[in-house]
Amino acid sequence: MNFNLQSLHNWYRSLLQNPKYRWWVVGASLVYLVSPIDLAPDFIPFVGLIDDTLIISLLVSEVASIAKEKLQSHNTRSSKSNPDATDQVVDVQVMAAD
Repeated sequence: MNFNLQSLHNWYRSLLQNPKYRWWVVGASLVYLVSPIDLAPDFIPFVGLIDDTLIISLLVSEVASIAKEKLQSHNTRSSKSNPDATDQVVDVQVMAAD
């Protein structure tokens, strides 16, 4: 069995991208963070914080990415439904003072 950190990250990310499992993964991640049972126990200085920091950083970055995509799709959808909200070019001629 070949353990790869990148494959673990891709698996976590794919679960968060799937709307069916998204809230389960977020909830499980939060439970893991507050749980005293960890891969690396929290009472060991520095080592105990590594797994928690990894989970927090993955969770925050992926949830932020999902939120950004949703906001961009919402803005695109709203600008298509309201054609007056699109950017308009205004031609302005400037007259130089002599």
